[in-house]
Order: sequence, then C-alpha cells, then structure tokens
Amino acid sequence: MSKIVKKKFKIEGMYCTACAMNIDFDLEDIGVKSAKTNYAKQESEVEFDEEKLNPDNIIDTIKKTGYMAVLVG
Repeated sequence: MSKIVKKKFKIEGMYCTACAMNIDFDLEDIGVKSAKTNYAKQESEVEFDEEKLNPDNIIDTIKKTGYMAVLVG
C-alpha cells in the first residue's frame, strides 16, 4: 500500500523557468508522483510515495541537478 505525501522544498540557484523544468523532469525520473517547481518562488512542491522515497532522495536529486534544496514543509 502506498503512502503519498506532499512536501515543500526551498530551492537555491535557479536562474530561469528552464531550471525549474529540469528539476521537475529529474524528480519524475526517480519516481515522484508530481513535482511542481516554481522559479519565481524558488520552491518545489513534490508528491511522492513515502514507502519508496524520502525527502533526502528528493534533496539529493535536486543537488545532482545543480541546485541547493532544503525541506521546509
């Protein structure tokens, strides 16, 4: 049984909307249900199955994409 949760991450280092799209694509590649990264707000709302992924997986993926991230809620 899956446990879908929604978490918000503060992102640093995005310079354009393409940056946000790259983050969304990379998060989807690791299996998140949805990723909505907002360049203007410098944040990302991510829905994922807590039994398969955790916030550290999300942060690591964002770092590998080239940006800094912290969990904010």
